[in-house]
Order: sequence, then structure tokens, then C-alpha cells
Amino acid sequence: MDEPSTGVMLPNTATIVEVGPRDGLQNEDDVLATEAKVELIHRLVAAGVRRVETTSFVHPGLVPQMADAEAVMSALGPSDDGVSYIGLVLNRRGLDRALGTPIDEVNFSVAASDGFSASNQGTPVEAAMSAIEAMIPEAKAAGKRTTVTISVVWGCPFDGEVPIEAVARLVERSVAAGVDEIALGDTIGVAVPAAVTQRLGAVRPVVGEIPLRVHFHDTRNTAIANVYAALTVGVSTIDASVGGAGGCPFAPNATGNVPTEDVLYMLDRSGIATGLDMQAVADIGRWLGGHLSRQLPAAIGKAGGFPG
Repeated sequence: MDEPSTGVMLPNTATIVEVGPRDGLQNEDDVLATEAKVELIHRLVAAGVRRVETTSFVHPGLVPQMADAEAVMSALGPSDDGVSYIGLVLNRRGLDRALGTPIDEVNFSVAASDGFSASNQGTPVEAAMSAIEAMIPEAKAAGKRTTVTISVVWGCPFDGEVPIEAVARLVERSVAAGVDEIALGDTIGVAVPAAVTQRLGAVRPVVGEIPLRVHFHDTRNTAIANVYAALTVGVSTIDASVGGAGGCPFAPNATGNVPTEDVLYMLDRSGIATGLDMQAVADIGRWLGGHLSRQLPAAIGKAGGFPG
């Protein structure tokens, strides 16, 4: 007997942007050795990952877990065909460093609130966005794909509720600067599905044809539901972190990203193809947990998939 239709239109395919090597590791107490980071990336690519955030070019005094950015990229070398390495950049110095490596994509980050911008980047939103507007053309001239990730879209730990108008202005400016992709981030894990569909719908007229991507943290156990909500409105590029590792060192109580293997379980069982091997990713999550001396929160890493 056929299953009844839900009436919800979902995409046939989705793209996972694996952020474990950067966002997953940046808030961990244990600093993973460069060799282990490189092995993690190689394992993820072998499991089918095609876009992977490998590192961030930030001040090592602020994020010591990412102090070896150049060493990681040097050990990786140029990416294989069909694989794209992504580096996070917050300022001019970071861009200069990134362009000196074989990175394929530059992910610029700007906060939607002054409170978080001051904490995360030490500058008001206006100054951070103006710098990004100047850097996007330079990164593109160097042959790099560019993304602007707007953080705290659904709420700020310092300023509280974030007006949608503040988000829309940053989206509009990013589009005008020529960015290739825009990512909206729930940095502290406060979003719920209704708010996800509302905000994605609100920025659609501004973003035009530029692809959207979403980034959810699971602080309040809503990340998987939020991923599903994004899929229902046509956003099918999803950030996720193997094992559910991660958090933000500048956002109090912000726990890990949505686990890659848990997202894959939902997508696979929903008939949405990703090209990733869920079991292989779950194995990597357990391997990473061993290196971090703790069990990571991914449910599939504990319970396994179904059927078994």
C-alpha cells in the first residue's frame, strides 16, 4: 500500500556544506593536531562531501583552534575535481591570508546585530559590511567563489530579537556587491520552523537569483526541524557538522551545529539525494569524538540508521 502524500513539495536533491573542520572544531576545548584535521577532511571527501569548510583565517589569539590555517591548506594542497575547499574570512588581513592558500571559496561573515558584531569581530555592523563590500570583488578577481554568511539572523545573545529589516539590508548590499551565495545563520540556535519560513520568504524578493544557504545550531533541539522548514521553501544548501561538533566561542551557551549524519538520515528517508554516505559520515563522527575525548551528540552516531 502506498504511503499517503504529505502535500509538501520537497527538492529531489540537496547539497551539504560540511563545516565540521572549521565551525565544528573552533569551540572545542581540545585543539586537534593539523595532521588530524587534514585526515578529517580527507575522510569527509571520501564519504562524498563536495563542499567543505576547511578552516578560518582569523586571529589565532581569538580562535586558537584555527591557528594552523595555512598549515592545513598547505597539507591539503589544491582540491580534487568536484571538491571545493572553503575558508572563513572576517577582515582584510584574513582575506590576504586566504588568497595565499589553495582555498576555492571565501566565506565572509557579518552579523545582523551590533552587539554580536562587536563581540565576534570587534566592529559595528556597518564597518564590517563595508569591508566585505570592498573584499568581494577582490576575492572574485582572484578566481574564488564568494559567500556572505549573515549571523544571528533569528536572534542575538546580546541584542535579543533581530529585525528582519536589518537582515534584508545586509542581503541587499551583498547582492549589490556581486556575491555568489548568501547564507543565513541561526548562530545561537533560537529559530523555529515558522520563523525560518517567514525569514526566508522575506528575503526572497531581495536576494533575486542568488542562491540561499542555511546554517542552524541545535542549541534548543530545533535544528533538524528548521532544516526541513527551509527545504519546504526551496532552500536546499545546508550547513552541517559531522558528529554535531561545534559552537561559537563568541555566543554564550551556543552548542553544536546540526549533525551531518542526522541531516542525512532525514534527507535519505525523505527521498532527497545528497551523494553522501550516511554510514561513512557516522563513522567519521565517532572517529572525531575519539580524538576530542568525548561522544559527539549526533543521534545517528548513537542509534544508527533504519533499517539497520
